[in-house]
Amino acid sequence: MNPYEMACVQLERAAEMINLREDVVEYLKVPDRVIEVKIPVKMDDGRIEVFTGYRAQHCGIRGPYKGGIRYHPNVNRDEVVALAMWMTWKCAVVNIPFGGGKGGVRVDPKKLSESELERLTRRYTAAILPIIGPERDIPAPDLYTDERVMAWIMDTYSVYKGYAVPGIVTGKPVELGGSLGRKSATGRGVAIITREVAKLLGEDLKNLTVAIQGFGNVGYHAAKILSEMGAKIVAVSDSKGGVLNWEGLDIEALFEHKKRTGSVLNFAENITNEELLSLDVDVLIPAAIENVITKDNVRNVKARIIVEAANGPITPEAEEYLDKKCELVVPDILANAGGVVVSYFEWVQDLERYFWDEERVNSELERIMVRAFEDVVKTKREFGAILMRDAAMILALRRVVKALELRGIFP
Repeated sequence: MNPYEMACVQLERAAEMINLREDVVEYLKVPDRVIEVKIPVKMDDGRIEVFTGYRAQHCGIRGPYKGGIRYHPNVNRDEVVALAMWMTWKCAVVNIPFGGGKGGVRVDPKKLSESELERLTRRYTAAILPIIGPERDIPAPDLYTDERVMAWIMDTYSVYKGYAVPGIVTGKPVELGGSLGRKSATGRGVAIITREVAKLLGEDLKNLTVAIQGFGNVGYHAAKILSEMGAKIVAVSDSKGGVLNWEGLDIEALFEHKKRTGSVLNFAENITNEELLSLDVDVLIPAAIENVITKDNVRNVKARIIVEAANGPITPEAEEYLDKKCELVVPDILANAGGVVVSYFEWVQDLERYFWDEERVNSELERIMVRAFEDVVKTKREFGAILMRDAAMILALRRVVKALELRGIFP
């Protein structure tokens, strides 16, 4: 399913449950602003290659736009608009004062040299510079971008301004005003939510088996922290395939193996990504890309609990089926919100020029994620037999619409 269509379906479902006026729903479907930019890059061999970039700003009612930048061959307008919309709901669910934004460049970063990647990043930053800023729109890392890319964005923006502006991005190196705990924040949030789900269902996390699709930054840290909490990680995968060990995987050793070989393959029994999704485990964590569980493969899923670490990994049609089959499906706008929470902390630290130790970052993240989980569960109980996603969406919509009512429509 087109991701923007999926986001609109989710919005309409929740809006109907709270009898939200149709004109307000239509208002929330349309982003505040979307720009498409041409990015000419001089390649190492001297030729010029032109790439296409986007920045979408969905809803700034509750504060500055916030959202990542991804580099991927499939980036398109509908994708970034959908991701920006999900960011609006995500920030509202965890109750931090941001609106949703998202950006991306249609490129395969694996085919670029480091110098080409830097020139691409700086030119993209220059192109979107008029609509970003620490009080306007604060980018962050996403798919195939990292703290190095954020450092280039910060430097480019700062050069234009004539002084250092660390608050223009989050997820940057600690040495440039980044926050301790930011790199592991999304994965840590996923682990915290998984632990809270286990408590809610009366389960001991130490008795649960976990499979994680995706072993990038989020998947790795979710696996590492869940393993430290006592869960048994039996399978993980990356874009090339996966590995399985029913006795449990050594996550640190697997991480070193992937760094050395470029993939998780051959660390244990090799399996495909599709096989991982159909494993008979207690917890399945999709931590890769959107639309991996659809009507075509949903009946193969055997996990009792699904926690969405990726954005939009389950289509609405598949989720309807899973809701009847699984004990709980935790939506992305709650489960993977740890990254934006600690991005908020980083932004606050940059503005104050006063930085926290990692213990405080993790403690504050824990408090906010647990509170958000409890708020969503409370909303679900209020409405009875509804999807966990619908409950999270209702919670987010109420907060966004309340801000809209208080601010009004100009003029």
